[in-house]
Amino acid sequence: MNKIQYELLPDGCGFCAKINGQNVGEITFIKIGLDKLMIEHTSVESGYQRTPVVLNLVSHVVELARAQHRKVLNRCSTAQNIFIGHPEFDDVLLMNSH
Repeated sequence: MNKIQYELLPDGCGFCAKINGQNVGEITFIKIGLDKLMIEHTSVESGYQRTPVVLNLVSHVVELARAQHRKVLNRCSTAQNIFIGHPEFDDVLLMNSH
C-alpha cells in the first residue's frame, strides 16, 4: 500500500489525506476567535474507512490546536467517535463538546 500523505488545505481550515496525489479523506474546521476551532466535517473514501486515515486526520487537527493554543469543539460525529476512543486528545477538547 502506498504511503498516505497529510496536507493542510489551502485555506488553512482542514487537512486532506492523499495517496499518489488523489484525495482519500478530508477533515474541515472553522476557527472561532483566537482560542477555539470547531471540527465541522470528516469524510473518507469507502476503501479507507477501516484504516487509520480518520484517526490521523483528527490527530493533525489536535496537533494544530495544541500548537495554536486552541480548544476544539466538535460538530462531526465521525471525529467525535475518535475523541471518545482516544483520551490522549482530551487536553484540547472543550469541556462537554462530546
